[in-house]
Amino acid sequence: MSYDAHAAFIAPARARAEIWRLLVGLILIAAIILGMTALYQVAVLNIGGPALHRDITRPEGVGQTPAGVLTLLFSFVFMNLAVVIVTAQLHGRDPLTLLGPIPLMLRQFGAVVAVLIAVGIAIIVLPPWGFDDPLAAGLSPLTWVLLLPLALVAVLVQTSAEEILFRGYIQQQLAARFRSPLIWMVAPALLFGLLHYRPETGANGGLIMLWAVGFALAAADLTARAGTLGPAIAMHFLSNASALLFLSADGTLSGMALFRLQIDMADPVALRPYLLIDATMILVGWLAARLAIRR
Repeated sequence: MSYDAHAAFIAPARARAEIWRLLVGLILIAAIILGMTALYQVAVLNIGGPALHRDITRPEGVGQTPAGVLTLLFSFVFMNLAVVIVTAQLHGRDPLTLLGPIPLMLRQFGAVVAVLIAVGIAIIVLPPWGFDDPLAAGLSPLTWVLLLPLALVAVLVQTSAEEILFRGYIQQQLAARFRSPLIWMVAPALLFGLLHYRPETGANGGLIMLWAVGFALAAADLTARAGTLGPAIAMHFLSNASALLFLSADGTLSGMALFRLQIDMADPVALRPYLLIDATMILVGWLAARLAIRR
């Protein structure tokens, strides 16, 4: 494994890399997010009305309207703010160091986006084509096109927030304290998986968590090889943009999709083939991203 760039990436975290500081930081981040989210929900209720508030809080599946999806995705800005505050105040360092060198990060982000879009087009064009399960129309094409720029920004906010927390803050702080990738790669990946548990998926919940762990390991590896969050954000951004804006399973966060896949997320027989396809796509995307950042 070529992780030479990782040393420079984690260097700013070495000065205050105590484990107690990381644990306190995570508690503070969680508290800030919960507090800001509570205030945000009150604002949504007062400004957006009961229908929008219900769409972002309903236990049976949130984000079933475009407004609900956008409201939820933009709320991830609170995660970014929380990490910025804790990094600056508790660790005494510039929050931009969570990203790596900015010019390099942007170049790597663009390179990985270009490569993964090319891979996605090839997958769409080459056989086999279509789905065994029926597709239903989601948003009208005109509405979807008009909302697409805003939706892409919202997805970028959400995915960059998760990468800054998990592959930026947590990975950097652990790697500054422990040399073994079994700690700084696996521990954040397990936490990432736990936070992606979806109770409405029933027996499939464990498999979805395992899928999230696999994605997190791939993102951690890319970050360590690149020395920036650019490739991980790019892979995460395109994965979520595809799943939220183009083809989404009915239910949670399906309100912005152009098409909806008519399957029961709690049905093991129906869902598991798609999880296998997604796992294969992660593997292909990870390998393609590695090639992109070698240039």
